[in-house]
Amino acid sequence: MITTVVQFRLAEPLSLDEAKRRFQSSAPKYRNLPGLVRKYYIRSEDGMTAGGVYFWENREAAEKVYTGEWRAFVEKLYGSAPAIDWFESPVVVDNAAHADTAPQ
Repeated sequence: MITTVVQFRLAEPLSLDEAKRRFQSSAPKYRNLPGLVRKYYIRSEDGMTAGGVYFWENREAAEKVYTGEWRAFVEKLYGSAPAIDWFESPVVVDNAAHADTAPQ
């Protein structure tokens, strides 16, 4: 499994209400996306950074999403290019499912 942390700096603070509105409007694009297990939208407490934490089945699935077109969409919507950090996720603790797993 792969986890990516995508962040972009904002020119002006994004209020929590505005973040919810924007994030909810883009959420349908990520539903049933091949290879995406889960996505968390994130916003810093000061509203100056936003992005997402994505949990992927594999890197190939993520790379199919993080295209030039996707990057341009994010930059147009939020005013700055996204930075993507990649992490391997060898163990996941899921308290909702009461389980620790080692994804294949």
